Amino acid sequence: MIETRDVVTVERVIPAPPAAIFDLLADPDRHPDIDGSGTVRRAKEGSQRLQLGSSFGMAMKLGIPYAMVSTVVEFELDRRIAWETRGPTAIGRLFGGRVWRYELEPVDGGTRVRESWDLRGESAATKPFARKAEASTATSMAATLVRIEALLHPAG
Repeated sequence: MIETRDVVTVERVIPAPPAAIFDLLADPDRHPDIDGSGTVRRAKEGSQRLQLGSSFGMAMKLGIPYAMVSTVVEFELDRRIAWETRGPTAIGRLFGGRVWRYELEPVDGGTRVRESWDLRGESAATKPFARKAEASTATSMAATLVRIEALLHPAG
């Protein structure tokens, strides 16, 4: 795990080509399948393959149900995708601002996948609370990378 004050990063080499991994990441309907935290329930109806600037909603649950809306802020086909997450209401848009980033690098044996949780754009109101979740978020991110590998290489 790589960690700075506002960015937590985990990485794993997954024995799959970048395009296969990117396809999972760019499909919001697959996010519940890859989520290592157990909080992502389902993509909101009408989700489409992600591209730069596209927005998508997610039904979430962490104790209680809630929703988030994300906008793709970085996109390089088969190499990098990132989305910024905020609440879905006018008031909710004032909170959040964290970025989930995936960087894919071809290496011997597959693809090095770096997942980062970037709080640099997080609102001042929520950043102190988000920082308290750094350790558990890193654990969940590592689990996400394991799930991605399992989906691309099921046992058996």
